[in-house]
Order: sequence, then C-alpha cells, then structure tokens
Amino acid sequence: MPKALFILDNTVYERIYPHPIYDEICSLVDVYAPPQHPNVVNQKPELLSEMELLFSSWTCPPIDEEFLALAPNLKMVFYGAGSIKHVVTKAFWERGIRITHAANANALIVAQFTLGQIIMSLKGVWKYMQQTRSDRTFNQTTGNAGLRKSKVGIIGLGLIGRHVCTLLQPFDVDILVYDPYIDQQNKHQLDIQIVDLETVFREAHVVSLHAPLTSETRGMINASHFELMLPNSTFINTARGAIVREDEMIAVLRERKDIFAILDVTHPEPPTSESEIYNLPNIILTPHIAGAIEKNETATMGDAMLQELRRYLKGEPLQWEINKEQLETMA
Repeated sequence: MPKALFILDNTVYERIYPHPIYDEICSLVDVYAPPQHPNVVNQKPELLSEMELLFSSWTCPPIDEEFLALAPNLKMVFYGAGSIKHVVTKAFWERGIRITHAANANALIVAQFTLGQIIMSLKGVWKYMQQTRSDRTFNQTTGNAGLRKSKVGIIGLGLIGRHVCTLLQPFDVDILVYDPYIDQQNKHQLDIQIVDLETVFREAHVVSLHAPLTSETRGMINASHFELMLPNSTFINTARGAIVREDEMIAVLRERKDIFAILDVTHPEPPTSESEIYNLPNIILTPHIAGAIEKNETATMGDAMLQELRRYLKGEPLQWEINKEQLETMA
C-alpha cells in the first residue's frame, strides 16, 4: 500500500476529511502517522521521508524546494480544496509530481449560491427588502425583470460558470456569455449566446462574474461597464474582488441607485473599515460564503479526493488532475 500523510490544520482536517472519509482513505493506503500541522517541515521533518501521497486542503504548506528535499518519494498530491496556486511551485513541476484538486466540488456549491442570488435579483428582492423595511408596508412596484424571458450574463465559463449555465437551463432565460477562451462545444451543450463584455452589461438583467484573476483580468470591470447596465439590474461577484475596479464601481452605484451589486468577494478582503462598500444601500455584502464553508459542504471536497484516490490506485485517469499549463488560466 502506498504510504500517505495528511498535512493541514486540525480545524480544516475535521471539515474536509471527517472520520468516515478519513477512515475510508486509511483503508486504501498506509496512513503511517496522524494528521500533521502545516509546519511539519520544522516540527517533524523526518516524517516526510516516507510519504508517497499527500492529502491536504486549505493551510497546505507550499511544496517548494525545502519541502521536496525532505519528501524524496512524493508522487501525488490530493488537494481537497479549490485553487492550488499557493501550493505548487517551480520545483514541484520540475519533480514531475502530480496533483488533483476538489475545485469542481466547491464550484458546484458556488454555482448553487449564485443561482439563488440570480433568482432573487430577477425578482427585485433586494429593492423590496429595503423598501418594505423603510415604508413599513407592502408596495409592489414594477420594473424588475422577473424570471421569464429575462437575460442573465455570465462572465467566465470555467467550472463555476458552466455549472451556473447548467443550473439555469430549467428557467426560461437567455444566457449571454463572455469568455475569450470559450470552447464552441460548450456553446451548443449549454444553449448559450457568445457576446462581448460590453453586450453582457448592456443587455443582461443580471451579470454574474466567474472569471479567474489573472494579469489580463485584473481591473477588467470598470465604470463604463456599470454605466451600461439596464435599469433595476444586478451585478454579482463571487470570483475575485480585484477583477473589479471597486472605486469606479462605487462611484457609479452612488449615482445609479436603481442597480445593485451583490459582492461575496472584495479587494482587499474584507474591505477597509472606512470603505463606502459598507454604506451604500445598493451593495449587498457577504463575507466570502459562496463556496463551501459549512461542514456538510466542505466534506464534499474530501469525498472528491477519496474518489480520485480510488481512480489513482486503479491506474485510471483522474477526473480533476491539474497540470502546469492548465493552472495558468485558473483562479
């Protein structure tokens, strides 16, 4: 049996790999020591020498030259979370080590959250909540798009963006997608319209951002895009705050009180205490909760790694393995 080690913070371990999942992994490989703290390089470096398989998640230490010098037998990393950018290094790729991650499990949870926000936005819930509280009576003003024959804009057709498009299929909405790297096969499978970025903002009743943060997308969304938005429309960001020029967004929202921004991410995160993001009534702010945070949700990522382990031991292709080239276009 391959020798395996869990390296991650205890609180994360309990959320990602609860006992049923941990015990099942232990039945398939030789987990030769209890879960180790991320500072294992300094605390118990001798433990790394036998490790062939590494199981981790958030709080995984960077797998750099120092780490790899202590882990000469490492062959495979099972990363029970999303982005691996802070984990892998040049030395990691040069050693030919493989890595798989649980981004898809988390992506579906983010997409489900996003679907809820889209439905609420099309129904004008944010405006009605504030109006009902201030007026202390019911006033069903019109002007919202509603669920039928409306347009939903998706920016970025990665894992999350594709899940959102799939979840929207039962609804009678038109899906406008902007992604410069789009696969034409996805266009037909998902029943979407490919448009430019300006068209998304100009025509969609709800615009949902799912692009990765790269040098090309940093600051991509600016004031001109928010100025294009339809009356009573909504912008949703569950991607990365730095993709949006937040000062420009705030300036437009200050004038355009009819449009709303649903922000689950910001830059910086959280916003500084003096940020106007906290004050504007047409900004709905949540503390980065779109992804898996509750225990029943986070365990799906550990289960995804268990399924990948089964494939690995059988010599089958891994469903969520990432290589260096793929990583460059991911969040």
